[in-house]
Amino acid sequence: MLTIKTGNSTNANAAAAGREVALQVKEDLDNMKMAFVYSGVQYDQKEFIDAISAELPGVPLIGNTSFTGVMTPDGFISGEDGFAGIMAISDDELSVGVAGMPKEGTARETGHKVAEKALKAAGKTEAPAYFYMSAPSGEEEYYLKGITEVIGRVPFFGGTAADNTITGQWLLYTDEMVTADGVSVAFFYTDRPFANKFTGAYNETDKAGIITKIDGDRTLVEINGKPAIQQYREWTGAGAEDVAGGNLLSYAICKPLAVKDRLGDLAAIRHPMNGNDDGSMNIGNNLAVNTAVVLMEATVDELISAVGKTLEELKKKIDGPIAGLHLVHCGGRRAGIDARINEVYEQVKQHAGDIPFIMEFTFGEYGYEDDGNNTCGGLMLSFTAFGK
Repeated sequence: MLTIKTGNSTNANAAAAGREVALQVKEDLDNMKMAFVYSGVQYDQKEFIDAISAELPGVPLIGNTSFTGVMTPDGFISGEDGFAGIMAISDDELSVGVAGMPKEGTARETGHKVAEKALKAAGKTEAPAYFYMSAPSGEEEYYLKGITEVIGRVPFFGGTAADNTITGQWLLYTDEMVTADGVSVAFFYTDRPFANKFTGAYNETDKAGIITKIDGDRTLVEINGKPAIQQYREWTGAGAEDVAGGNLLSYAICKPLAVKDRLGDLAAIRHPMNGNDDGSMNIGNNLAVNTAVVLMEATVDELISAVGKTLEELKKKIDGPIAGLHLVHCGGRRAGIDARINEVYEQVKQHAGDIPFIMEFTFGEYGYEDDGNNTCGGLMLSFTAFGK
């Protein structure tokens, strides 16, 4: 049987925090196949990871820094001097290959190499049942392309490393490496049930337009032939100050954009991040010319209640007993929710009951819907259930 245990700490000492979380999950060490680990940027991450490994020798670890906190069955775990959360997975019949590496060549080339490393770590030549990915903000889609070159289209989940101040201090790590610029993966080989629910849970408006000009992958220059900020202001009624510079990031949390997949099953949220003087706006994920972009809306109340609704949808998808939940929640949504974060915890407890879970807060979320492609988005929820 698959068993999952979680732990957490707010110890200011990185090594002490690592020991504390490890000791809370150590009971099933003989069958432990891997552990997800999330922490605050306040820690020396190598000291933190090494301390966990000392208590959990031989157990592959994977994770990244999280925005302002983590959530476990004990609540929202945060501290000015640091915080940590762990979710350990034990199962006789599970094999996991974990690998990570700093960027080497292009992001796509690095994704290809890390996938080969993960296959080797698992002792396998075939594709996994599903996989997890962690990466920094900027080139997530290209890391994914490189991985897909090796294993094909395999269901995935995960999120982008985050920091507390949106200043690029984020790190991702395994038990063997720590990097600010690279990628890590965990390949899971199992017959046990798995399900992922990937959603922005926003309301679609009737305001949509064609992307007519971009700069690079993530600068939206024109919508419908108009400067992007001009079109966005016409749709939202935003004032000039609302969308100037970094103000746009906060304003857009409740009024983001989305691109829909070819069947309409998924509206992948595209978070406007920065309003530029030339009328363009920086976006949190890749864009393409001649595709439609849609204005989405949600109140803070709806952002909170979406957690419970998404958990219910996830439970229906897996249709059986759940051993544990890995919950990726956008850091931008968490910023919009702000002091009401305990209401998110109440949503999880109400809908998850006694199921062990960990929630990280990311600057990008990864998942898929139905038979659609694996997708990277922002301001989204990527909720994953592991069946017993």
